[in-house]
Amino acid sequence: MLVNSLHERIEKALDEVRPFLANDGGDVSFERIDGDTVEVKFHGSCVGCNVSDFTLKGGIETTVLKYAPEIKRVIAVKA
Repeated sequence: MLVNSLHERIEKALDEVRPFLANDGGDVSFERIDGDTVEVKFHGSCVGCNVSDFTLKGGIETTVLKYAPEIKRVIAVKA
């Protein structure tokens, strides 16, 4: 079995959560990996949303960790 690269697995995780964000007019993009931390950026209605922290930890980070257990946290960077 071919193991996907870390970047590919992170993108797959983000692809899984994007439809939920899109339902509310938002999106997320992968920015970079810094050690065991993934940096993402919110777009659209997710920027400045009062539940974006919950979305980041409860949705995005949980899904990324499922696909890439070597990652320890996901943070959002500002535009």
